[in-house]
Amino acid sequence: MGIAVALCSVSGTAIAADKPEVSPDRLRADVAKLVSFGTRHTLSPQTDPVRGIGAARTWAEAEFRKISAACGGCLTVSLPERMVSGPRITTPVRLVDVVAIQNGTERPDEVVIVEGHIDSRVSDVMDFTRDAPGANDDGSGTALVLEAARVLSKQRFAGTIVYAIVSGEEQGLFGGKLLADTAKANSWRIKAVLNNDIVGNTRGSDGLVDDTHVRVFSEGLRADADDKLRAAIRRDGGENDSPSRNLSRWIAGLASGDLAVRQVWRADRMGRGGDHLPFEELGYPAVRFSVAVENYEHQHQDLRVENGVRYGDTIEHMDFAYLAKVTRLNVRALAALARAPMAPTATTQAAVQTFTDVAWTAVPGAVGYKVWRRRTDAAAWERAPIAQTAETRAHLPDLRGDDWFLGVSTVAADGSESPIASAVPGGGFEHGAAAAH
Repeated sequence: MGIAVALCSVSGTAIAADKPEVSPDRLRADVAKLVSFGTRHTLSPQTDPVRGIGAARTWAEAEFRKISAACGGCLTVSLPERMVSGPRITTPVRLVDVVAIQNGTERPDEVVIVEGHIDSRVSDVMDFTRDAPGANDDGSGTALVLEAARVLSKQRFAGTIVYAIVSGEEQGLFGGKLLADTAKANSWRIKAVLNNDIVGNTRGSDGLVDDTHVRVFSEGLRADADDKLRAAIRRDGGENDSPSRNLSRWIAGLASGDLAVRQVWRADRMGRGGDHLPFEELGYPAVRFSVAVENYEHQHQDLRVENGVRYGDTIEHMDFAYLAKVTRLNVRALAALARAPMAPTATTQAAVQTFTDVAWTAVPGAVGYKVWRRRTDAAAWERAPIAQTAETRAHLPDLRGDDWFLGVSTVAADGSESPIASAVPGGGFEHGAAAAH
């Protein structure tokens, strides 16, 4: 599945980046439709027209095709697949992802991905017959991806956006791995992967309510780091400066209004995982969006009432106004990333001197660069850059490099700006440990 070279010709009205046209009603309708398939377990029927994973995938594909028809054929819909097996798939099964590609008009090889998983489960991960509504986990993420496609397909972008509805997450992240392998096989230059998994509730198991935050998870040390890179990071720093971590910082800075980002500096929740992890393992920058407070009675549970507690991942426990806010943040991030150039790969020279020199790779589509600094014990980059230039290097007199981390972002002609790439080992956004040092 390559990125098609044909460019979409859409003349829609531009959507304000700070108020994308996201509909809570459409999100609710999509989740209700997903629940109507009874179960979407990876091992459930693939040919039944009304029940099971096959019917759900067929519906998702049809929705992408409707969206494409509305924008003059601007989406290329594809169904990458493979046979998979594992500890939670004892008999090999056909695994299919549903993918829609909105090609960039200037740099179509530069890709940003938004994904959610369509499969669901009950208490027993191997039970593929019992009803598994999967409203929040992960009907919410699937609905978010479809709604993002509806909104953003009305615009054109320099880079490519990939909308992905993946399968097999509950059985071992198989759909995320398939998509990551597809990206690598097709040499996609991935700017970011935004994985949305459980993004539609605001009341936790303990009754705590939080509808003003969304958590964004990111790895610290790169999953693809080899011994050489780990040694370089130990020597010169970078444990907190992976591309995924800087993507998280960038998203936090993008949030505004009634939804703030709570950065969680872990690859995922404790003891658990999501479909962004296979991308990180290949060296791609990726983060996970998830609710501020999880409700464990309403995920991975059989439908039942026990000791007066109602269990099950059903739609009445969701908050669609909140899901709309998380969707808007994703839409803003996708639009900004698709407009911006790639982030550079930067290096710092500061040893045994009272000044610092920073150099970086030239980036297609960039008309300028900004140089940033962050104290080594600080969580975030300073609010303003310390240098701006059209060159690919900067001399910083009187800045003692031992005390600072430096980074560089790219700027396009329209002012769009990339996340910051740290000028430390492994800080560049080009994937692969070998490319990072």
